[in-house]
Amino acid sequence: MATEHGAQFTEILVLLGAAAVSAPLFKRIGLATVLGYIAAGVALGPVATLITGGDDLLDFGELGVVLLLFVIGLELKPSRLWSMRRDIFGLGAAQVIVTGIVLTALVRSATGFGWEQATIIGMTLALSSTAFALQLLEESGDTNRRYGQTSFSILLFQDLAIVPLLALVPLLAPGTDGADAFGAGDFAVAVVAVAALIAAGRYLLNPLFRIIANTGAREAMIAAALFVVLGAATLMQSVGLSMAMGAFVAGVMLAESSYRHELETSIEPFRGILLAVFFMAVGLSLDLGIILSEWLVILVAVPVLMLVKAVICYCLCRAFGSTHADAVRVALLLPQGGEFGFVIFSAATAAFLLPPELTSLLIAIITVSMVATPLAVALGRFLIPAEKEETMEEDFDGAGSDVLMIGFSRFGQIASQVLLSGGARVTIIDHSANRVRAVEKFGFRIYFGDGRRKDVLEAAGIRQARIVAVCTHGREATDRIVDLIQSEFPHVRLFVRSYDRDHTLTLRARDVEYEIRETLESGLTFGRRTLEAVGLDEVTAADIVEDVRHRDEERLSIQAAGLKDPGVSISSPEPLIRPRHEGRRIDRVPDMPDTTAPVSG
Repeated sequence: MATEHGAQFTEILVLLGAAAVSAPLFKRIGLATVLGYIAAGVALGPVATLITGGDDLLDFGELGVVLLLFVIGLELKPSRLWSMRRDIFGLGAAQVIVTGIVLTALVRSATGFGWEQATIIGMTLALSSTAFALQLLEESGDTNRRYGQTSFSILLFQDLAIVPLLALVPLLAPGTDGADAFGAGDFAVAVVAVAALIAAGRYLLNPLFRIIANTGAREAMIAAALFVVLGAATLMQSVGLSMAMGAFVAGVMLAESSYRHELETSIEPFRGILLAVFFMAVGLSLDLGIILSEWLVILVAVPVLMLVKAVICYCLCRAFGSTHADAVRVALLLPQGGEFGFVIFSAATAAFLLPPELTSLLIAIITVSMVATPLAVALGRFLIPAEKEETMEEDFDGAGSDVLMIGFSRFGQIASQVLLSGGARVTIIDHSANRVRAVEKFGFRIYFGDGRRKDVLEAAGIRQARIVAVCTHGREATDRIVDLIQSEFPHVRLFVRSYDRDHTLTLRARDVEYEIRETLESGLTFGRRTLEAVGLDEVTAADIVEDVRHRDEERLSIQAAGLKDPGVSISSPEPLIRPRHEGRRIDRVPDMPDTTAPVSG
């Protein structure tokens, strides 16, 4: 047993090492990291045979696809998803049906298979790889472009089509009675499960995450996020639906949650490593024996499959209103076979619908088509002339905001009122779950998240924000946020609330674009109104305040440059006007104070 565990541990180390080497290497030479992971899997499995059990690893790696669909769901509000219904149920359905019919006819005419075998092969090969396509979109930064959203709509319907395809296997299998394989009762159970998941997302998950956030235990938030994703996926799988679909529905239900960014950053590391495992498992599962023995069939079948799918996809995209450039991009992104083909063909073999040798060949064709996809995407750069591609108008919170505000205590609440009244688009994050909950009833949309974490800032859209307003209360927290942003996002314009005079000086030493002491303006206004109350006219009082503000700024500039006035401490400067120790009655308008008096703090 100890030897077995040691071998498993060694395999894990080898996989991690291969991932750490292959991805940067392929990225460096200009190829997709997906190809690097597959190449690493081929090298470790079929070539060097250092690791076995690729099929088991593939099942485990599919959790990465599940987490990927959850993260995508988090970025799609239900209203946004509804606006995509034409592409999902129109273009997506047309792609699956038309491509499936054409491939079925080609398979039957080329091989002489019966219509049952040809149908299951043709309809299954019509599906594309969600994992490959979305990973390539993410690497290129095109997920939110118009063609990226069109591609996602097609992939989403393909995930929906997996259920009827699996139900079709026993119906077509020889000598079996599969009429009740997925009957009305099963359909009703599936509908109830989806409804239960939607209800839980709407009424239970936000209170759950609020309770966990109040504890301040980050590991509990991570555990809860994984529990929600995997629980939703397991529920959908138990009623015959796709695990990825369950995770996607859970993500959509939380798309408007105040904890959206925190959930995304909690899931992201697991998603990345599990997707890497999935792609490496594809390489590990590749049967080189089949490829070598049937190389001519594969050499013909893969280009034909990809060409047919690309041409049909291009024509359908054009018919549904896509531009030529977008249609070409979608066609070159989705010509491969999909990972769910492994599942459907295996089920067909178990039902004696397909012989094992044919299943192995089909799986090899799918795998090789996956490997060729990044090359097809790269080909698009030569087929499409360089142009400024139109981006979609995003309604994702945090994407394209004018201001990212960190901290929503009293200072931030007042500042946000000015920004929102001026029509600025503002994304607000705060680490207090109670504050997030309390202000929701006033119509504010703020998100739970710790601004001291890079991943949270990225999820909140810091790379797109024009200005970052740091409105946190504590000096230490503010300094950590400023240091992080200046280190990781040096292009960002920083507006910062400072705690006191000394904090102002340290912020200026960090070269923040703008800072203001939290009590400066309120203190000046208070003093002006008090002067007016004891007899000064408004103009004179305003002039005095402006003079104090001006000389205070001069003192700050001198101190920031490292110069000091004699006998004055930087941390505890003397006031502008020394207090009079003798009492005196104010019954007239006093003269303006001497402008050579010491500068205040």
